[in-house]
Amino acid sequence: MVRRFCFIIGLVVCGLLAGIARAETYKLANGRELVGEVLPTSANDQGVQVKVGEGKYEQVSWESFSQDDLKRFAGNPRLEAFVEPFIEVTAQEKLKKTEVNIKQPPRLQQPARLSLLGAMCSSGLGLLILLALYAANVYAAYEVALFRAQPVALVCGVAAVLPLAGPIIFLSLPTRLGPAAEAVAGAPEGAPAEVALAAAAAAAADDAINPMRADGAAHPTALRLAHLETDQPASLPPTTTFQRGQYTFNRRFFETKFVGFFPVVRRDAEKDMVLVIKSARGEYVGQRISRIAANDLHLLVQRGPASEEVMIPFQEIQQIQLRHKDAK
Repeated sequence: MVRRFCFIIGLVVCGLLAGIARAETYKLANGRELVGEVLPTSANDQGVQVKVGEGKYEQVSWESFSQDDLKRFAGNPRLEAFVEPFIEVTAQEKLKKTEVNIKQPPRLQQPARLSLLGAMCSSGLGLLILLALYAANVYAAYEVALFRAQPVALVCGVAAVLPLAGPIIFLSLPTRLGPAAEAVAGAPEGAPAEVALAAAAAAAADDAINPMRADGAAHPTALRLAHLETDQPASLPPTTTFQRGQYTFNRRFFETKFVGFFPVVRRDAEKDMVLVIKSARGEYVGQRISRIAANDLHLLVQRGPASEEVMIPFQEIQQIQLRHKDAK
């Protein structure tokens, strides 16, 4: 019996000691110290109950606790949500919370500096641009050859070896005139147009017989070409020649110079005349211009017993002759 009594007294003493051990001292905002145990289950928005003794409880608002006690309450998950609005945050803590950690992004390395030509050759796009410029250079040489009446193969070959400089060189040269054009240019001033055109036709016929003939080159025992009659019959009208370089071949030129070649039924004075057009594709003898556009014309030529319509671009035309169908 005595043992049971001593055991009960020991339990009571241990409980008291445990309560005293759990009790803490809190410094309130009004300077008073409160000793007791905070009950987390009683916490709400207004405050919390503190057990100050056996069966004694005191309701304390959150504003009454010091900042150290509020921060200590924030460590309890049940009290954190209630005490957080009452905890004062210092400027250092605000800076620490709002501090932005700037991370430098990865940067691409700049390529090595090269010359313009080296940079163009170092990429596929640059090579494509260079190839397009080279092709444009050769095409420009082709146009210059047609404009200046120069050999196309010669001008394009020089442009292929000397890009950009080749077309400029040939463009700076005067237009190459044929024998007919030189005869017209060398005619006396004030001479009739028929005389100049006849001289041009004679010069062209003489050059067609033997263009390599030179004065004093004949030999008594050498082979000779038979002399061909170049003079046209007096009844045939003279041949009129239009050379590229002296005239601009476009739609207006054909509509003003060859008006009689557009109607389906031609007049008696022009029905025996034909157009001989020499172009890069060949020579065409036409009876009528069936259609004309801004960049080309369609010439009606005779192919055996039938007629055929041929399209000729203006830029390919090198020479135009207006002559009688029986003239040679």
